[in-house]
Amino acid sequence: MLAFATLIAGLVLLTVAGDALVRGGVAIARRLGVPEIVVGLTIISMGTSAPELFVSLEAALKGSSDISVGNVVGSNIANAMVVLGLPALFAAVQMTEPGIRRSSSFMLGMTLILILLALDGTLNWIDGLVFLALLVIYLLYSLNAARQGRAEAPHIDHDAAGTMTVPRALIFLALGLGGLFFGGQLTVDGALAIAGMFGLAETAVGTTIVALGTTLPEVAATLAASVRGSAGVAIGNIIGSNIFNILGILGLVTVITPLTIDPALFTLDMWLMLAAAALLTIFAYARKPLYWPVGVLLCAVYIGYLYVALGGGLPG
Repeated sequence: MLAFATLIAGLVLLTVAGDALVRGGVAIARRLGVPEIVVGLTIISMGTSAPELFVSLEAALKGSSDISVGNVVGSNIANAMVVLGLPALFAAVQMTEPGIRRSSSFMLGMTLILILLALDGTLNWIDGLVFLALLVIYLLYSLNAARQGRAEAPHIDHDAAGTMTVPRALIFLALGLGGLFFGGQLTVDGALAIAGMFGLAETAVGTTIVALGTTLPEVAATLAASVRGSAGVAIGNIIGSNIFNILGILGLVTVITPLTIDPALFTLDMWLMLAAAALLTIFAYARKPLYWPVGVLLCAVYIGYLYVALGGGLPG
């Protein structure tokens, strides 16, 4: 039971700390007069992926490459299925956000690059530099497009950010960073303990339990948006999060320490991540609302994926 308590405590801490980091960062940026576009493309999009970053880095430094890579792959799968599917159960999700076609195409391309680089069984510092360079190019291109009137920055809570004093914002930043650090440690320790208790592969734990847990901030945000009737604004966050998971997280982690790729990821996980990215791109180009049948389908596929990944076995 201690392993489960440790994992849950870590995930809760990651969720709370990630929110604190975003709020503090947005407040300081606004006080300094940083354009909202810049805030959205950097602090918000990267802040929502902060739990994945800290977990993957902590796991890699502890020698658990399977959890580190599995967390990124599993998070991208969860983003495209759960984070997109759940809001569609409650309200039509509009696929008309500015720049969604360009961003989704880039996401699909980066997913393909990740798979190609991972085929040799490792990701090293050279791969990491490639990822980080591509991330900089994407951010600069998106920023330029946004400045030309196609703003695609995620929604910012103006009231919470605008009324926060600088000292309070600094406290939020410090607490957020500290919480993410300790939350990452607890999450990885709990996940490793659970894997040992039940004889589960670390890769399976990373792509399912840990990945779904670190995706909770995105799930909560999109569900809240759907209740307000504005679930469509979350699409940019989903795509941006998937891009940052690959380029930012794996880029930074592999520059610090090389990662070993578990061949088991190529049995199902990598291909499902690619299929999910392709499906999301198709939705983006179709520009048609996603209704509850699509939500049911996406959630059902993800539940089936969890069953297979956690030991249910491939059908047939």
